[in-house]
Amino acid sequence: MSGAVCGLSEDMDRQIVKAVCDEDTMSCTRMGMSDLPDEILLCILHYVPVCDLLLNVANVCHKLHTLCHDKTLLTNVNLSEEYQAEDLLFRQVVKQLANHVQSLSLNGCYWLSGSTLDHLARCRGVTDLDVTGCRLTPLRLSRLLSSLSLLKSLAFDVTADFDSLLLSSEAVDTLSRLSELRQTLFTPSYGVVPCCSQLRRLMLQFDIPDVTREGVGVCCQLMVGQSSVPHYQQLEEFTARLAPGEVNQTLLLLYLAVFSVHVPKRLRVFLVSIPGPNPAHWPAAPSLAQSLGQHGDLVALQLPRSWLDSSSLKRALEGNSPRHLSFSRCPALWPQVFQSLLEGGVRDATQLISLNLSGINHVPYSECRSVEDQLVAGTMRQLAVGCSNIKHLNLMHTHYHHENSPGLDGESHLCASLAKFRHLCSLTLPACALSDGLNTNHISTHSTPPSPLFQGLKKVPRVGIQNYKPDIESCLLGDSTSGLALLLAGCPFLETFELIGPGFASLLPRLEPCTRASVEPRGMCAWARGVGDAHIAALEALPRLHRLTLAGLPGVLRGTGLVQMARHCRDLHVLSLANLGSLKIMNYTPALLDMLKHCTQLQELRLEQPYLNANALFFEALSCCSRLQRVCLISRSGTFDPSAVETFMERCCHVIMCHIFMGGTLVACRTLEKVLLDRFSVGRSALSVVIYPLQHEDLPSVIRDIPLTLLDRITLFQSHVAQPPHLSPL
Repeated sequence: MSGAVCGLSEDMDRQIVKAVCDEDTMSCTRMGMSDLPDEILLCILHYVPVCDLLLNVANVCHKLHTLCHDKTLLTNVNLSEEYQAEDLLFRQVVKQLANHVQSLSLNGCYWLSGSTLDHLARCRGVTDLDVTGCRLTPLRLSRLLSSLSLLKSLAFDVTADFDSLLLSSEAVDTLSRLSELRQTLFTPSYGVVPCCSQLRRLMLQFDIPDVTREGVGVCCQLMVGQSSVPHYQQLEEFTARLAPGEVNQTLLLLYLAVFSVHVPKRLRVFLVSIPGPNPAHWPAAPSLAQSLGQHGDLVALQLPRSWLDSSSLKRALEGNSPRHLSFSRCPALWPQVFQSLLEGGVRDATQLISLNLSGINHVPYSECRSVEDQLVAGTMRQLAVGCSNIKHLNLMHTHYHHENSPGLDGESHLCASLAKFRHLCSLTLPACALSDGLNTNHISTHSTPPSPLFQGLKKVPRVGIQNYKPDIESCLLGDSTSGLALLLAGCPFLETFELIGPGFASLLPRLEPCTRASVEPRGMCAWARGVGDAHIAALEALPRLHRLTLAGLPGVLRGTGLVQMARHCRDLHVLSLANLGSLKIMNYTPALLDMLKHCTQLQELRLEQPYLNANALFFEALSCCSRLQRVCLISRSGTFDPSAVETFMERCCHVIMCHIFMGGTLVACRTLEKVLLDRFSVGRSALSVVIYPLQHEDLPSVIRDIPLTLLDRITLFQSHVAQPPHLSPL
């Protein structure tokens, strides 16, 4: 026995000596990072934020210093999410970028001081500049434009103190050479549009309230005498996105006044989004549609429903090969839309990339709903064949009710037709589109409660289990997720998925009054109740999922599907959950806490539930999301633990937006808000903290003070997936 032990010991010694020798040999031939080719190093450095690149990585060695200043890394710079870059750090970065940068974006850098923005004048080679959301006065804008004589593209805000008369002659000369302009309007004004005679792309966002903070009405008569009306001689693209209000609609019509006389010959993109069910009529819309159809080079089209009829739409699409189409809330147009796309009404339907059909077959329940008002699986299958390259599809606020009878096979389900869109990257669906009718029938046929004796003997399932497990009754009835399984198998490239109940409307007031007027009352569509935990668990088949929205799903019981999904969708960056399950009690809290522990890559979380208890356990689980940057909690009757919020902010050092709208007193909310700002704003220059009672009368003015770049992320469950971000005015 001892001999065997000695032999084994000697053999182990030889193996150790051999391993050491092998390790020495490997260390002699090991390749360091500095030995990699420059091309590979540049590809790696491309993923490093610019601030770290210039101020940290460049100081490692001489080779990295040279590579970090390579023009391929510093020509196009985006500082929009450099939240750790305070004023002094930003000035150092701009100093090193000055001789290299050509395209510079500071979109949403609301925390930088105005004096810091003056340093942008050093970047004299900039041709594309985005300072939307920055603190830029008219005089600063004038000085900046005077220094950037090569500028071709500009994006900025038109605030209440804007006056075009303050612009210097050099600034006006720079504006006259612009080919692209994006304005966010917070006051009735033409901005700098009349100075830009060579514009080819004009993008507008109207965010003007009808009433000022002091209660004074805003009137577009302020436009008189400010400047001449723009003429858009060279215009190729026009996009406009409106916030609610009559002032915004009136101002838009003033911008479009020249279209009544002359439609630009080169116009190929026309996107206008007006929230609410009743946009103001525009008499020039038919002539615009006719002009777009004549040129034959239409790229993108979106018009409010009162601006087009079927004949005008036919003329606009005829002979064109559009890439982006949006017919949101246009129920009168949907027969013509499918006819144009399926029956040769467009020159080449395969060019279509994004299609927004949100609410296109929506008929209020006060009117007579027939089968024809629902989406037809066969029609969508034909659309998938004809428009085979669609990547973005929005079917929100539509309806589909699948009659799962023995005579129908799986291919008859709408999801089976949607699975034919092989290139889909983003998809928005109404909840009823996923229901097979199994759960709905189960609810209706088993509506009688079981006897008290059975309730007493039945073992209660443990809440918060780790995996989704369908109950026995569901197994007997069949698989309620067969349609969804077909969809997920056919669209493996989905990165954005939104599932929204037909009656959902958020409580947060910004665009919601208009949204509520255009959706149906909650509970009208019984088929939506057939979508529950099993459907959420099935989303585990999407390993590339980056953005997920689940809202208005009363069929969710315990939320166990959330855990199953989170375990497999490891790359989830943005998560929005609202009104899942019962609204009287939040039954899925244990599953939610378990799910958050798996969301290690999560950067944005929006959670809305009437009875949310944001206690220490909740924020402890939320602290597991170490990369979290933005958090928004909305709960009319919810509660929160101030000390737990403070501990969470200490653990998650990347959080720059903490917005909590719940119950409670104004004093308690203001106290916590001040504590968080005093403690963390020094190390987080971009920190935005809003803690406010949801039912307080001053909430609209508080919302108005939130930077627009953050507000758009949290206030509306409205899909932006029908078009790529640079074209989406939705």
